[in-house]
Amino acid sequence: MKVTIIDYGLSNLLSVQHAFAHFGAETLVTDKAADILAAEALVLPGVGAFRDGMNGLEKLGLVEPIRQKAAAGTPLLGICLGMQMLFDESEEFGLHAGLGLIPGRVVKIPDTDADGQPQRVPHISWNPLYPGGNRTDFAGTALAGLTPGEECYFIHSYEAKPAEDAGCLAYTVYGGRKICAAATHGSVLGCQFHPEKSGEVGLKIIEEFLKQ
Repeated sequence: MKVTIIDYGLSNLLSVQHAFAHFGAETLVTDKAADILAAEALVLPGVGAFRDGMNGLEKLGLVEPIRQKAAAGTPLLGICLGMQMLFDESEEFGLHAGLGLIPGRVVKIPDTDADGQPQRVPHISWNPLYPGGNRTDFAGTALAGLTPGEECYFIHSYEAKPAEDAGCLAYTVYGGRKICAAATHGSVLGCQFHPEKSGEVGLKIIEEFLKQ
């Protein structure tokens, strides 16, 4: 399979490329709308602020092509900021519209834990993944290769909140509260953690994404 990685100036593309190449996938890094429209599978990586990410996509004319491909059922994986931009909107540095591919919004992680004690934000750590929504396991999803409780690497100050319980494929716990770790809607999948930086566990997710 050929995987098209979207370059809008806010991501570490090399590590993402290497993760997919590990399984023999051909990768194309591009900022061209025509390449996105021709893609078999899309990856939207990202680090940084939501507003800057959406501005980058808009300036390059990539917002509508991404939406078109998602509507057509093309597999799309969003990573970290890329996951957050899949949602309807974010409150980071004001209210900003996202791609609207997963119903819900992005909000700041509270600076106190569930007991009211101060907690560090951003959340930077390895954390376990557990089935979200009404799921009891990850069967039939891009996380099918994982056993609940396996850990991935997180670094983020904002969290996505799907509008529907079923939209949360996996959650983790930080400060005594559940945080959506992976979200899905149709052919769209978002990972708040970095699968490309999560060792063997992350590679299992990328392998399953390629299979599906």
